[in-house]
Amino acid sequence: MDDPLEAVVETYLTALREADLERVLSLFAPDAVVHSPLYGVMAPAEFYPALFADTSEANLQLRSVMHGRDIDGVRTMSFWFHFDWRLPSGAAAPFDVVDLVTLDEDGRFTSLHIIYDTVDVRPAFEAETGRPSWRQ
Repeated sequence: MDDPLEAVVETYLTALREADLERVLSLFAPDAVVHSPLYGVMAPAEFYPALFADTSEANLQLRSVMHGRDIDGVRTMSFWFHFDWRLPSGAAAPFDVVDLVTLDEDGRFTSLHIIYDTVDVRPAFEAETGRPSWRQ
């Protein structure tokens, strides 16, 4: 990949696939926030351990990377991928997702919004974990 932002996405997806907490956290700025439709709003250091604990396997297929600037001039990037998520029991909870990030001047994620339809995933997640997912 010639584009540095695409390389960051590949690093992120590899870290998710391998449940590599140190690698994934290295992509985030110190005060970054993750917005998840299942887990709510959390610091990356809280979100990723919870996600990894709820994952027995993660197979990811990148579909597209887009980047630009928001209306305030802040650099943004979004990436669309298929997440074949396997819960701790091995139960399948796959979905297509777009992650939208804002970036600081050093290219670190300052926020990450995870966007996908949870209609099928939410019941599987709640049944598997025995706890309710976050809802707005």
